[in-house]
Amino acid sequence: MRCGLLDYISYFCVMEKGDLTTSFLWEQRRYAFRRDFPVMVKVVGPACNLDCDYCYYVEKEALYPGMRRDSWRMTPRTLELVVRDTIASQLGDKVTFIWHGGEPTLAGLDFFKEAVRLQHLYGEGKTVENVLQTNGTLIDERWAAFLAEENFLCGLSVDGPEFLHDAHRRYADGRGTWRRVAECARLFRRYGVEFNTMTTVNATNARHPLAVYEAMRELGSRFMQFIPIVERVADDEREVFSLVTPKYERSASVLLESVEAQEWGNFLCRVFDVWVRRDVGVCYVNIFDNTLAGYVGEPQLCSMNARCTCSPAVEFNGDVYLCDHLVYPEYRLGNVLERSLAEMVKDDRQLAFEAEKEMSLSEKCRKCEFLRLCGGDCPKNRYARDGEGVPLSSLCEGFRLFFTHTRRAFEFMAAELAAGRAPANVMRCRDKF
Repeated sequence: MRCGLLDYISYFCVMEKGDLTTSFLWEQRRYAFRRDFPVMVKVVGPACNLDCDYCYYVEKEALYPGMRRDSWRMTPRTLELVVRDTIASQLGDKVTFIWHGGEPTLAGLDFFKEAVRLQHLYGEGKTVENVLQTNGTLIDERWAAFLAEENFLCGLSVDGPEFLHDAHRRYADGRGTWRRVAECARLFRRYGVEFNTMTTVNATNARHPLAVYEAMRELGSRFMQFIPIVERVADDEREVFSLVTPKYERSASVLLESVEAQEWGNFLCRVFDVWVRRDVGVCYVNIFDNTLAGYVGEPQLCSMNARCTCSPAVEFNGDVYLCDHLVYPEYRLGNVLERSLAEMVKDDRQLAFEAEKEMSLSEKCRKCEFLRLCGGDCPKNRYARDGEGVPLSSLCEGFRLFFTHTRRAFEFMAAELAAGRAPANVMRCRDKF
């Protein structure tokens, strides 16, 4: 059963009018409502062996005052509940676990062996997919062999060639991590581990788009994610969390490592110009794939989709939050030790969160010819303001630059798809784009 935006709006209109009969019917619909959703599991919370200076998660240690860092590890009981509950709550035959952090490999290899055992135990005949996001520095041959054998898809965090990667991704003592990451990529290739690269686009590497792209290709990445760093810091140093949400109304400044809109747009344009002439169908880039999806349907990437997707984040202690980027007390849905995931994803706050992205669009966004491609961007990035003071993505002009620059090429690829031909045919028309 599908619960749409109109259902949600109707529900709140009904509640305001106090119509108990209609309210009851809504609750019956909610009871029957089920859907599939990936679960992001933070097995060690914010614990990490690196000290990346743009990290948005490390300060979440403030959620656990007085708790020793070496105790930030999911207990066997919590792990079992998360695995069992996640599988049971899915409607379809496929279940996706995203193991995240901090650095999830700090939990140890035996932890993940137990997770796989539990998935087999509670699998109910469903296909279980595992995604591991890692900084790569702790991956050795034992890890690589396990990940390959159990068909984990791995996301490897790397920000470009050594001089760009080590500018921000360092150990606590200041040493760079690029060489260990490059060794991890080599192990992945050697053992046949399927992996993609996750690259943050920040104020440093945004100025070197081609160096970043070529470095990913040299590491053997054929699936690339480019994620813009967009964060604000509270000017009041007494705040519990220094990085704040767009709804924070007090004084705040943009994090120095954040990428500016024009730099973001230029980065995408320069990479696209190489990709569209040489690598379509060979290398896959999340932003490009989802832009093409916007021309033929709807982007799947949550930041570019019209609505926020349901993708709860589960902390090591079982706490569940609406989104990985909104791990703040006010966005906590509950705890798996007390309440099932199936119930939490039907919570009013979860449904409101999913709908709010579309409902809160500025008039400028609603009239924009590119809205179908960017969806107004991730609400986390909406701290700029339009002429009437309505929130707007701080990357808006960068996306506009990219969509304008690439329009003809994407229209050609969309037409090829519609005709049953390969989008890679665009490379034969390189003089046109």
